[in-house]
Amino acid sequence: MLTPDQRSDWERDGFLVLPGFADAAACDELRAHAQELIAGFDPEENRSVFSTHEQTRTSDEWFLTSGDQVRFFVEEEDHRVVNKIGHAMHDLDPVFDRFSRNPDLEAVAHDVGLAEPLLLQSMYILKAPHVGGEVTLHTDHTFLWTEPQSATGFWFALEDATLENGCMWALPGGHRLPARKRFRRDDAGGTTFDVLDPEPYPTVGEVPLEAPKGTLIVLHGLLPHRSNANRSSRSRAAYTLHCIDAAAEYPEDNWLQRSPDLPLRGFGREVRTSPA
Repeated sequence: MLTPDQRSDWERDGFLVLPGFADAAACDELRAHAQELIAGFDPEENRSVFSTHEQTRTSDEWFLTSGDQVRFFVEEEDHRVVNKIGHAMHDLDPVFDRFSRNPDLEAVAHDVGLAEPLLLQSMYILKAPHVGGEVTLHTDHTFLWTEPQSATGFWFALEDATLENGCMWALPGGHRLPARKRFRRDDAGGTTFDVLDPEPYPTVGEVPLEAPKGTLIVLHGLLPHRSNANRSSRSRAAYTLHCIDAAAEYPEDNWLQRSPDLPLRGFGREVRTSPA
């Protein structure tokens, strides 16, 4: 699926930007379906806030038990506005399943090094006009730890992602830096960050990843990336899948866990009991 130049870019930068990967109609269908789901959500029932600021990470049961659910999370600045739906739409919702299990996407997953990719989590992320929150600098491996590292992100721009409405930023080559932290469950039933290296990730050399609608951005699990808040009048909707390799060990204290009733699956229809 990937050209030799694209494979070389992946090895050098730790990310790929692939415009036109998803057609506009598929993007529109996913957005419309997400809006239908959001319309049926009552924010008064649960106000679990989606945030990447460490001080807000708690033992929120709504969050910690969402690995095999379809759940809604609201904005820090406005609890009436949904920021995210997660984390198992690709297995529980037929529209998200159809978008996710794409043969071309499976080919890309193999091309970037996943010998047997398992679809671990999915997120519909909406940066609403004026209140869409920032996502602070982080790596996906921090939150989806495997031994060896295998977490890989597939981020789809369902609308144009621009500097004005909060496009992603990434540090080219940053995937060669060691992990700084690990986010996991603690013995008290909450969560904690293990600090592996107190030195913050460098930000000099970051580049914006502006992405027209339909673009796929592939992210190495060790790549530092972030996005700014959306203060514009235009929304920025995106859909993200994270895959791991079936051969990698997935620790039991990772925050995201699944019931045995919903085992991880690859891009096909085969059923596995769990990752190795």
